[in-house]
Amino acid sequence: MLTLDIFGFKALWSPYFLLILIVITVGYFVLTTKYRSFFPDGEPLTKTQGALFLLSMILLYAIKGSPVDLLAHLMFWVHMIQMAALVLVVPPLFIMAVPDWFWRKIFSVSVIDSLFKLFSKPLIALIAFNGFFSFYHVPIIFDHIMQNAWLHAGYSILLFAVAIFMWWPLLNQMPEHQTLNGLKKVGYIFADGILLTPACALIIFADTPMYATYSDPHVWGQVMSLCVGSANFDSLNLSGPQLFSSISLLHDQQLGGVLMKIIQEIIYGVILGHVFFEWYRKDQSDSEQEMKQPLNPLLIK
Repeated sequence: MLTLDIFGFKALWSPYFLLILIVITVGYFVLTTKYRSFFPDGEPLTKTQGALFLLSMILLYAIKGSPVDLLAHLMFWVHMIQMAALVLVVPPLFIMAVPDWFWRKIFSVSVIDSLFKLFSKPLIALIAFNGFFSFYHVPIIFDHIMQNAWLHAGYSILLFAVAIFMWWPLLNQMPEHQTLNGLKKVGYIFADGILLTPACALIIFADTPMYATYSDPHVWGQVMSLCVGSANFDSLNLSGPQLFSSISLLHDQQLGGVLMKIIQEIIYGVILGHVFFEWYRKDQSDSEQEMKQPLNPLLIK
């Protein structure tokens, strides 16, 4: 069994991507601490927000810049874990990490504000997210995107963006952007889980390998050439991803679909619990406020 070391440091650790994330992280902390006074309603950055942002950047590098990204081109089940983290884990952390006053500054740009108002509408957000995710995993589309570096990068950014829109109605804390109440949020989560199921089921119950990216040595070679460079890959004289894994292509594919569904259910379960207790606390708080209000003298008479 071959190891990933043969591909070299640059392919394994993506130093340029790491540099981009470091710049973004530094920019975030500088703007939210040292220069927050330039924002009209800037408030101190909380430890929780800072920790969540760091965690989101670390996870983003782990799935797109570390050897995990290379493994995702060798094993489909790793690709599905990568996708789950990209659209189900990092976006919620990112939304909660950015302070409301910073979001308001972002929305002061009319184009961004218009896009958010349109694509974060619950029905549109659900259709866009699940549609683009399912569309991406149609075999002919998946294989085409994986063989083009610009399409692959662009579609990854698009999936991340529609994931932000999908999570926004559930997690944002801005009163002017609240479009769902407690009960509607519960229904939203259930609907999201149902809409993602067909894509996972198609992958799980297929009786043959669907993706040429992993089953066709020629297509796989083109995909890997984008990761490690044509010259480097050609010199390795590799015949296919089976050199790096003992699992069959069909079982690899089925495992990927199962893992995606399990991870989705776990994350949605956590968010469902968060939404339920948030709804319960708000209901209790409203009840206490009503009890504290003085009785109307007219009603007493």
